[in-house]
Amino acid sequence: MSAALARLRIFADAPEMVAIRTQLPYSFIGLAVGIVVFMLLQPSGTFLTRFYHSFGAAFGIMATVLLVLLTIDLARRRGVPPAAALPIAVFVFALSLPYRHATSFVDLLKALGTSGLFLAIVVAVAVVGVLALFRARFGTEIGTLAGASLTAGVAVLLFALGVSLTEWLDIAIAPLGTLGDSLAALLIITLVETLLWTIGVHGPALLAAVVLPIYLHLQAENTDALSHGVPLPHIVTVSTFLFVFPGGAGATLPLVLLLLRGKIGRARKVALATLVPTIFNANEPLMFGLPLVSNPYLSVPFVLAPLALALVTWSTMHLGLVARPALYIPSSVPLPFSVILATKDWRAAILVAFNVALAAAIYAPFVRLFERHTLPDAQ
Repeated sequence: MSAALARLRIFADAPEMVAIRTQLPYSFIGLAVGIVVFMLLQPSGTFLTRFYHSFGAAFGIMATVLLVLLTIDLARRRGVPPAAALPIAVFVFALSLPYRHATSFVDLLKALGTSGLFLAIVVAVAVVGVLALFRARFGTEIGTLAGASLTAGVAVLLFALGVSLTEWLDIAIAPLGTLGDSLAALLIITLVETLLWTIGVHGPALLAAVVLPIYLHLQAENTDALSHGVPLPHIVTVSTFLFVFPGGAGATLPLVLLLLRGKIGRARKVALATLVPTIFNANEPLMFGLPLVSNPYLSVPFVLAPLALALVTWSTMHLGLVARPALYIPSSVPLPFSVILATKDWRAAILVAFNVALAAAIYAPFVRLFERHTLPDAQ
């Protein structure tokens, strides 16, 4: 177990993983800006219609922003001058776009869509990796020139042959999307994220590099279906986790509410201090302030509660009792507004209220156990 944990930490601390999970959240600025810009470019239509139709192209802007931020960050971590890596990465990225599926710039960005996130990650990691390798092998000047020539040459060759790296990535991630939109995938991701947190590894941050682009892709397909007035194809998207993790990983909002009325003075103070961040689904202060990490009494419901909520949420949406998530809504938007906006369905508020109550029922006996064993020491 210790050896596996050590390997996991090595993987989590790799420069590529750190750079991806650091810069991926910032790239959402590109998504927001893109939505506004493309809404303004549409000459007609209602506000909501223009909003829905802007999502696809906006993801292309997000991918471009991610490419720039990730290349600069990773280059610094790998000891490569960003001024050398960034132009090559932009050049390779530009040659890898799906040109034959577009007749305009907006069409090109729509064709790129959320696949652009994978493309940005692959290009940034490959370009910086090759430059770092060649600089270490042949020296800074010759290595930079040789590495840049190799990556640019491969990109030009593929472009001349009519090979689109974006299309290759679409084919590669198609099975992941199919697996991702299932109850089993939802439960596995939920389980892994919470288990990692219980041993002090930030599960959502670790999985974000792999999981987030996939579920943003599925989210974008739902938004596209909504814009065309057809049934939404996916249950499991990014916004589905708003129902699974009320208060953040581990569904900790009900735990904070229980601790506010608990018998342990210190726990009440921690709960009060972390209530507002938890409402906005930022529960890191609670994780280390209580603490929840490696807590023998609260780790069990920390894992079990989200699994129960995942099962309830998926089943409810599968039966059509609540609409599937149509839009991406950031987790920082508090409940119940986030789920109502994501699904465009007022019944989502009822579902998330039930989920909070269910999680509270799961946490309650463990909180009492935690208090019985902690209170004598606190006194």
